[in-house]
Amino acid sequence: MSKSKKNEFRPDDFVVYPAHGVGRIVSIEEQEVAGLRLEMFVISFDKDKMTLRVPTARASEIGMRSLSTPDLIDRALETLKGKARVKRAMWSRRAQEYEQKIHSGDLLSIAEVVRDLHRCDDQREQSYSERQLYEAALDRLTREVAAVGGLDEGGAQKRVGEVLLTRAA
Repeated sequence: MSKSKKNEFRPDDFVVYPAHGVGRIVSIEEQEVAGLRLEMFVISFDKDKMTLRVPTARASEIGMRSLSTPDLIDRALETLKGKARVKRAMWSRRAQEYEQKIHSGDLLSIAEVVRDLHRCDDQREQSYSERQLYEAALDRLTREVAAVGGLDEGGAQKRVGEVLLTRAA
C-alpha cells in the first residue's frame, strides 16, 4: 500500500463513486474485516441517505474518482447540445448499454445518455424504462454539475435544463 495513494482523498472531499454518483468523504477509519485491519473511506450520499465504506487501497481500482474539472463539465454540457445518436439495436440491448454508461461514472458517457434519451415536448412519449434511465443519468449529471459549480441541485438542474432547451431550438 503506497502512501501517495492513501492521501489522494481527504475527509470533506467530494468524490464520484461509479455505481452511486457524487458523495462526500465523512472520515477515514480503520475497521477489522475478516480478521484483517483495513483503512476505509466512509462516504456519505446525502440524497440517497446512504453511507458506504470503501477500502482505501481499492478506491481507484473500484473507479472512485475526484470531481470533474470545470472544463470537463463544460464538455459534458456541450455534449448535451449534440444530436441524439440512437442505435438501431433492440431496446433491451440499448438499455443495457445506457445502464453501463451510467454506472461507469464517466461524466461524458452519462451526458451522452441524457442527450440520447431527452425528449422535447413535441416528441413521442418515453416508455417507463426509458424514463427511469433518463432520470438516473440526469440525476448523476446534475449532482456533479452542482458539486463542481458550487450550486444547489435546483440551480444545477436549471443549468442543464437550459442547455437541453437550446438544443431543441
